[in-house]
Amino acid sequence: MAGATSPESGAFVSRWLPPLLLLLFLSGCCSCEAVEREMTLAMIKPDGLSGNYTEKIKTAILGSGFHIVKEIQVQLDAEKASLFYAEHSGRSFFDSLIKYITSGPVLAMVLEKPDAIAQWRALIGPTDARKAKTSYPNSIRAMCGLDSEKNCVHGSDSLESAAREISFFFGDASLGWFLYSLSELFRKSDSHTTKLMILTFAPAETVEHDEL
Repeated sequence: MAGATSPESGAFVSRWLPPLLLLLFLSGCCSCEAVEREMTLAMIKPDGLSGNYTEKIKTAILGSGFHIVKEIQVQLDAEKASLFYAEHSGRSFFDSLIKYITSGPVLAMVLEKPDAIAQWRALIGPTDARKAKTSYPNSIRAMCGLDSEKNCVHGSDSLESAAREISFFFGDASLGWFLYSLSELFRKSDSHTTKLMILTFAPAETVEHDEL
């Protein structure tokens, strides 16, 4: 019959049409802000929550143009905290750090905006809250931090860290890797088609974390 479709061609269309349509759609908005946006992991530590700074911190986040994609409040135990801070396990302050971060619940958030990682770290200020209070008085750590350990908030320090930390709290390994791939490819390549094809089939995995 004229116009009939074979089972083989139907299977081919059903398999490849969705990603091709996605590529065509994204190709049409490669330069739009939505594609260029970046995500990072923000965490309000126990002293931030117990000190009733949550709403002030969220006000600063939203006022700086971030979108809070998702959030979760959790109580970390020593095992999970040790995993999150595994790269510091050999440091002298490790035991104290684990005791501090498990002393109460934490609020983990995924923040989104262009250049989110650098922008969030700029907003929270230096790791040592004492330096923040003198040199960056408008930063979040200046507002609610105490010192280099009890510094109220956490922020991913790289694309790799953001991918791992989003996965750690939200179980979104594929999302974390997709965000990492998206940002990396837009920075390194000028070929829209190549970038989008790689992103569509990027593997899901976690990467190393490297921030206190």
